[in-house]
Order: sequence, then C-alpha cells, then structure tokens
Amino acid sequence: MKIAQVAPLIESVPPRLYGGTERIVSYLTEELVGLGHEVTLFASGDSITSGELAPCCTRALRLDPTVRDTIPYFMLMIDKVRERAEEFDVFHFHIDLFHFPLFRSLAARTLTTLHGRQDLGDLKPFYSRFGEMPLVSISNDQRKPLPHANFIATIHHGIPPDLHRPTFERGSYLAFLGRISPEKRPDRAIRIARAAGIPLKIAAKVDKVDEDYFRNDILPLIDGPGVEFIGEINEREKTKFLGEAAALLFPVDWPEPFGLVMIEAMACGTPVLAFRCGSIPEVIEDGVTGKMVDSEEEAIAALPGVLSYDRRTVRHRFEERFTTSRMAKDYVNTYRQLLRARTSNGKAHNTWPRQLDLNGGNGLTLE
Repeated sequence: MKIAQVAPLIESVPPRLYGGTERIVSYLTEELVGLGHEVTLFASGDSITSGELAPCCTRALRLDPTVRDTIPYFMLMIDKVRERAEEFDVFHFHIDLFHFPLFRSLAARTLTTLHGRQDLGDLKPFYSRFGEMPLVSISNDQRKPLPHANFIATIHHGIPPDLHRPTFERGSYLAFLGRISPEKRPDRAIRIARAAGIPLKIAAKVDKVDEDYFRNDILPLIDGPGVEFIGEINEREKTKFLGEAAALLFPVDWPEPFGLVMIEAMACGTPVLAFRCGSIPEVIEDGVTGKMVDSEEEAIAALPGVLSYDRRTVRHRFEERFTTSRMAKDYVNTYRQLLRARTSNGKAHNTWPRQLDLNGGNGLTLE
C-alpha cells in the first residue's frame, strides 16, 4: 500500500526529547516500511525516516524561536498533503481535527488516530458535523465522552521490543517520567515516595504553560531530601532511568488517553504503580505488571507489593501486548478492511462502515 503518515509539527519525528505522538508516528512508519509498504511521512524537516520525508517546515516548531503561531504551518501542511492526494491509498492523520474540512470528500481514504483527551465539550459539535471521518482511539476509555463519534477501532500503542533493555534486578529508587503539569500530579509522586522512605527521581519536561505550576507548587516540594529533579531526558537515557528504578509512579489525575511511559517501563521490566483513571485499567494488569490505586494512602500501602513483582513477567507481558509489530499489524488490518469497504460492489464510495470485521492483535478492539 501507499500510505501517507501525517504527523504533528511541534516536535520532530522521532522527537529529540519529549513527544509521545511523534514517537508513535515514527515507530509505526518504520514498521510499515519494514513490512514493504510505501510510506511518505509529512513532518518537520528535521525528522528522520526510512520512508520518504515530505518536510512541511524547516524544523520542529517547538525548537524554532521565530515561530509565534503554529496553526499556519499546520494549514500549509494539510494543503501540501491534499495536493498529493492521488498518490496514496490511505491518509493516516495524527493531528487531531485540522484536516477534516479539506479531506471530507476523501473520507473513505482517511484514518485519524486521536492521541489526546476527548472530554472537552467543544469537540462534540465538531465530530457531529464530520461524522463520516473514521477515527481510531488509543484506548476504549478515550472514546467514552463521544459515544456517537465514528470510532472504528481501538488500537493500543506499541514500541520496538529492542528499544529498551530490561533489567531484572530490583532498582534503588522510584521514577517519575513525563511532563510536569497539574494533571500528571508529580506532587503525589513526591508525597508517596517520601512517605515510603524511597528516593524519587523525576525526569520531566516543563512546558511554558506549566512554568508557574512548577515554580510555585513543585519546586517547594523538591526542596528537601530524597527527591532529585533531573529534567527532560532523551530516548537513550530512558533505558537506564527506567531500568534502574524499582517502580514507575504514574499518579495521574485526568482521563489519560494511553500513557506511553507505562509500556516503556514494562519494556524495562519495571512495574508500575498508577492511579485508576482513563486508560490505566486497559494497560496495567493489576497484580502482574503493576498496581492500580485510588488514593495516596492506597499507593503507600501497595508499594511494597509492587516492588516484589517479577520483573521478567512484566517484560514478558510487554512483549505479548505492546510491541510495534502488533500495533502495525492492527493498523494494516484496519487500512485493508477499510479499502475493501470502499471498493465493495465494484465501486468506490465515501461512507465507512460503523463496525468492521477486523482480526487484529491484543491491542485492537472494535465498537
């Protein structure tokens, strides 16, 4: 198949540091190329791919100090993709809703994976107006606020099995990895670690919008023994950071769409202690790869048990459920089934079936 992968422009593909969506787009693109598909990646010019790169800006917009408004760059990218419409069998978008108006007439050749939260009220009328656009959720929980949207499958994320080397000896500290923001609740992680008497290392990005929160709410908590703030780390550094941790703390307080860091920890053999919300029950196997809790008190009480989980089993379950090969297989099955639906009865049409007969892996479920 000839496939267009359309990525966000905020980070490069793959990102140099933080960037979950761009990382997934990179993993999927490389796996699809390895399977023999012709893939064109529409992304920032500093992206790297074994497919064809169609640069849509010079470099990642977050790293360009001259960029004040990102929307014009996204509009230019969408127009560039539309100009090449006849070249592709499938357009796979990872940029939320930007492309819907321009690609409405080509709905039968598009797939949009939603990577963010969907519980914002402003989204409902938009999805209602563009109900013919087929959507993929990255967890079943993600689609709950939009029961009438055109979700055709849930495909859980996957990462390369050789990306992180597992460590089977228990680590010496607790880890918090990701982003400093109110919904990620690093304050919970700090209190849990201090109450348990176990050192905590925080490797996290601080976005401009969260600088006040970091300065006013988190820095005062870090100012004390047992907590080390490392800052943002790259992919290469994650293996050591997660692999040498006794457990990953994932104390989120929002409808988490997926939580890529959880499967990154599992790839290292590291169990996860997470708060029960959003996608967590779909990713964590309670008592096997991690533990789900509903309060800080429960987290503190559960932590000794989590530290005793078998790290080889954690890694094994990662290999069974969350690899790029499984993710790519699920997407290829989706592409093919949708193309068959488009050409059913010998003619193309732009209406997608509400439910598909897919035969995907462990990460794929249907409406």
